[in-house]
Amino acid sequence: MLAALTQKNAPLASLDDAGKVTHILVVLPAWAEPSDELDFFGKDLLSVLLSRRKMKAEEISGTPVSANLASGELCAWVRIDPVKSVFEQQVSMRKALQLLLEESPSEISVTVYGDSGERRMAAQLALYAAWINGSLLPSRKTGKNENYRGLERIVLHGHEEADNFALLKATAEGNLLTRELTVLPPNELTPGLYRKRIQELATREGWDYQDFDVKALREMGAGAFVAVAQGSDPEDAAIVHVRRRMKKMDKTATLVGKGICFDTGGHNLKPARYMHGMHEDMNGSAVALGILLAATRVNLPVNIDCWLAIAQNHISPHAYKQNDVIRTLNGTTVEIVHTDAEGRMVLADTLTMAAREKPDMMMDFATLTGSMHVALGSRYSGIFSNREELMQKALAAGRVTGERVWGFPLDADYDVELESKIADVRQCTLEGEADHILAARFLNRFVDDVPWLHMDLSASNHKEGLGAVGSPVTGFGVAWGVEMLRVLFSGSL
Repeated sequence: MLAALTQKNAPLASLDDAGKVTHILVVLPAWAEPSDELDFFGKDLLSVLLSRRKMKAEEISGTPVSANLASGELCAWVRIDPVKSVFEQQVSMRKALQLLLEESPSEISVTVYGDSGERRMAAQLALYAAWINGSLLPSRKTGKNENYRGLERIVLHGHEEADNFALLKATAEGNLLTRELTVLPPNELTPGLYRKRIQELATREGWDYQDFDVKALREMGAGAFVAVAQGSDPEDAAIVHVRRRMKKMDKTATLVGKGICFDTGGHNLKPARYMHGMHEDMNGSAVALGILLAATRVNLPVNIDCWLAIAQNHISPHAYKQNDVIRTLNGTTVEIVHTDAEGRMVLADTLTMAAREKPDMMMDFATLTGSMHVALGSRYSGIFSNREELMQKALAAGRVTGERVWGFPLDADYDVELESKIADVRQCTLEGEADHILAARFLNRFVDDVPWLHMDLSASNHKEGLGAVGSPVTGFGVAWGVEMLRVLFSGSL
């Protein structure tokens, strides 16, 4: 649940205007100095604070400061520099808000200063960071704060939007849904339980819901998905299809997500160090759902199909193994090289089903390869596309949203590494070189020339938080995906 928003057009002038608030965030333009003509809340106290710490005013862009007012309220100050990237601006705002949120307030006041453009930018940054960091993620930890309900109210002084920041709020709701699902422990989000959650969400949001269980997929010939799913007991895996349809809309975007609820690696068993955290291997499906929720809440004018590959990768007598040859839904035969390359297997048949609907464009999201993490770390995610125009828009969306992406090649000559002597294609190589590229080349066989983007979510978890997000689980991809849909299908909102 996101905090309720109250807007006031005038900046905060005094505590009399703030009411009973106990936590205040002051957002200043880059040029503001305590000694200049701009009159802002807490100006004298900030001047004393900077002098005592031997700081220059511009330093609070990177290192926000806070202090208690004479009457006890906690106030934080930050400057936002428009020359810096959106990502850097988000980090500054998150740091400032965390000075307040660490005290677990139920309400904060945010006051913004500068010209109209500076106030609008500051308001957007502050609200987004407050919404996604003020809402609590699921926790089973007991203690003194277990009854705390999170941030309940934000009062914004200095800027108003007629639509109450609808797109921003919808994006925050999508990000929160993604993170809520991703942090759930694996015993609470088995494929069967996950499917029930998605069905309940679909009912609530007015989406059409359909799933294809293992029995149905066997009959259909979806051998790649079944190969992974057959190692689990019970066989509760499924490819889930959720649809949002709008009247008089003929454009359709498709979202595909990897939903491996726990990944042991299968017969090629992961060591403990690398198996820990593998309940988050369903993050790609959660990103797709987060984008779908945001698009629904803000009523983006595009039909959306969401295809989710929900399964687990377990070790058992029934689990698939190295040297197996399986046949995918589109008839391609695959030589199994490594059972821990299960993501591309479940996505192969899911992409085939999605592509058969002939959408106008398709985006898939997956925590797919360790080599992408080696290439980029966890600050960026990698993207691939079979259309240069889509690639350029994807890179631009990363800059606009602060969810930074980097483009990788999809050249056909990489396919030589996947040549098999006994099947149409090898699943991967044992050497692991450029596996993120080979995985994308493998997936490209199943998109049927639909305009397609593939995101390898190396930034799904960053232990210090990332951009506007303060938690290790970042929800990376939701804001980026919403921006892509906005640009491709609705123009400016």
